[in-house]
Amino acid sequence: MKKQLFILFITLTTFSALAQVDKNSDLYKTIFAKDSLLFEVGFNTCDIKQFENLLSDNLKFYHDKDGISDKTKFLIDLKKGICNNQANRQVKRFLVKESTEIFPLYKNDALYGAVQNGEHMFSEKRESQAGIARFTNVWQLENGEWKLATSFSFDHQADENKKTENPIFDNDVEIEKWLNENKVPTLGIGVIENGKLQQVKVFGEIAKGISAPYNTIFNVASLTKPVTAIVALKLVSLGKWNLDEPVYKYWTDPDIANDPRNKKLTTRIILSHQTGFPNWRWMNENKKLDFQFDPGTKYQYSGEGMEYLRKALEKKFNKSLQQLACELVFQPLKMTDTRYVWGKNVDTTRLAIGYDKDGKEYETVKNKTPNAADDLLTTIEDYGIFLISVMNGDGLTKEVFDEMTTNQVASTKGKHFGLGFEIYDLGNGEYTLSHGGSDNGVQTIVFIFPKTRQGLLIFTNSDTGVSVYETLLKHYLGHYGQKIFDIETK
Repeated sequence: MKKQLFILFITLTTFSALAQVDKNSDLYKTIFAKDSLLFEVGFNTCDIKQFENLLSDNLKFYHDKDGISDKTKFLIDLKKGICNNQANRQVKRFLVKESTEIFPLYKNDALYGAVQNGEHMFSEKRESQAGIARFTNVWQLENGEWKLATSFSFDHQADENKKTENPIFDNDVEIEKWLNENKVPTLGIGVIENGKLQQVKVFGEIAKGISAPYNTIFNVASLTKPVTAIVALKLVSLGKWNLDEPVYKYWTDPDIANDPRNKKLTTRIILSHQTGFPNWRWMNENKKLDFQFDPGTKYQYSGEGMEYLRKALEKKFNKSLQQLACELVFQPLKMTDTRYVWGKNVDTTRLAIGYDKDGKEYETVKNKTPNAADDLLTTIEDYGIFLISVMNGDGLTKEVFDEMTTNQVASTKGKHFGLGFEIYDLGNGEYTLSHGGSDNGVQTIVFIFPKTRQGLLIFTNSDTGVSVYETLLKHYLGHYGQKIFDIETK
């Protein structure tokens, strides 16, 4: 039997190496969706009916610790073991999405099945640790329906990257209770390890009685700014834009046209928030843009500066920021759910509506023109892919990447701004790039660690979202999370 299993596994993996399908293909999306139903819905919530529907009657399940099971034994073990006590259940499984590979199986040019290879993370409460394992699933079309026919789960081992333990994260029931206590309807988490998006998890409800999907669309407020910054820095790297060229050559705002300080504005000054502008002109009594200090002399956070850059870029290239971002960022990274502007392609059934502290719904922002500083629509997965690209310096010259990650100006609490990101000095040569977003019904924050290849994304759709930050930082980032928290609270 062992020899037969080995031959079968080698056959599957050898075949798959020749025929992997694109991640945007219908087959990939179909199998990925089936995996999500099987585990995110079926396994993690003990929805036994979901398993019964997705498992082939001829299922063979091979586990390197628990032996071989057929469908009947598998369901009995699930009911009596893992799902015996839903509130205190001990095992959860999360797909490492970036590890997923899908390969078609044909007979006489007709598709009859697919091989799915990948890794999954799991938690076992009785062992107080996280783990990771590899798997190979064979999905088969049976009377037009995709069924799991054969499954191998193997190479189980402890995940030494697990940071800290927190009982809240041992089961979804406690997480939902915790979110309710903090008045956070929807929470999205993305975890980057070893330069890969290892986990995407969305908790809560998208609407009353409807669980939020893993690809929930969030308005991320000022997390728009790093995307705009990368658009500009990629243009600099391509030699099409100059970091230190005065932008008045392409755009001058009428409100400051007669102020000679407008000629001091450069992309470097804008991306490091040294323009001297207020955050927004409407905050001024006369609602007009003005300089509150000389550009390049100190730090003051400004959305107006990012909008100034947008208008200069659009004048220079005769394209909207949406078009430039699509060409330089969204399309190359296949960020299909990310956009600056509202349109018919926004899937409103996946949109996280914003709420105030009393649970009152805010009106949804629907920008018709791009805002370089605010209101980007995206998902945890899309933005996580973007952050990994930033860590990798994709499309950036080494010189530009170094400028982005170099302290340009002191900001607050001992931190500095680079270009597009705030920089935390964590000591011993370690640092993290960060940015947050805060609007009505939006609290978001991200961190990436270019040296250790780690990252964390936190998206919420409530004014009270910051109340969950401390717990999440310490749980997912361990001592780094504690250092970040200490910096913010000192």
